[in-house]
Amino acid sequence: MENTSSVKRSSNRSDILEHTLHGITETLEQALFAEEISARKGLFQSLDARVKVISVLALLIGVALSHSLLVLLAIYFLALLFAWTSAIPAGLLIKRVWLALPFFTGLIALPALFITPGPAFLHLPLLGLVITQTGLTTAAFLLLRVSTSASLTLLLILTTPWNTVLSALGVLRVPDVFILILGMTYRYIYLLLHTANDMFLSRKSRMVGRMDTSENQKMLAAISATLLDKSLNLSSEVYLAMQSRGYRGAVVTLKPFRMQPQDWLWLFIFLGITTLAIILGR
Repeated sequence: MENTSSVKRSSNRSDILEHTLHGITETLEQALFAEEISARKGLFQSLDARVKVISVLALLIGVALSHSLLVLLAIYFLALLFAWTSAIPAGLLIKRVWLALPFFTGLIALPALFITPGPAFLHLPLLGLVITQTGLTTAAFLLLRVSTSASLTLLLILTTPWNTVLSALGVLRVPDVFILILGMTYRYIYLLLHTANDMFLSRKSRMVGRMDTSENQKMLAAISATLLDKSLNLSSEVYLAMQSRGYRGAVVTLKPFRMQPQDWLWLFIFLGITTLAIILGR
């Protein structure tokens, strides 16, 4: 029995490599899929990136300042409508938001159902708990605010290449150094994920049978150390390459932004929606 249990533990722990490889590959596929969506023809894809950044930021402010569940629900459905007109599958947006929502926001909203004072809405005699109307309203506000904000942010990210989003942040007077750090972090995390994926795949192709726990730990430690060494060397090489090409602390955009009449129109529409949401939300 002891041998059987030790074999099972060894077998379970030896699956770390497969799970890690699968996770890295899935992350890369999601990044590629997001780039594919941003290249499609749609409403948000056709707008200037600065308009999208300002509009989404304004809508997020409207969501935060609104005190009406109906208004929040209306903005959420507007986000789904904009996703549909931007060639984004509604199921993709809903899954990405609502699959993660219960694990994070739900853990915060759940206690509010019971500890918020107010008139009773539902009695749970088996658990000895009471859901209050005030607690239910508070939880609904929290869930709707988070889901709507996450949907709007995803709408921006999925319809705009990441480098373009960072360049558009200049309109908000975000420091160039901060934009540059974000852009390089995204780009080289992606590159290091590729490297890690290749390392895991090459190691897996040379494996015969299963590794025990100590071998797994040694292998993961060696891969982590190699990735850390590569990232340090890469940062030095990239900085020297940037300096040799004329970098002196300012970000230069190869594709300058140009506002079209439809960009101004949609900017005023989004700002009008935000103003209406704040007024009606009071």
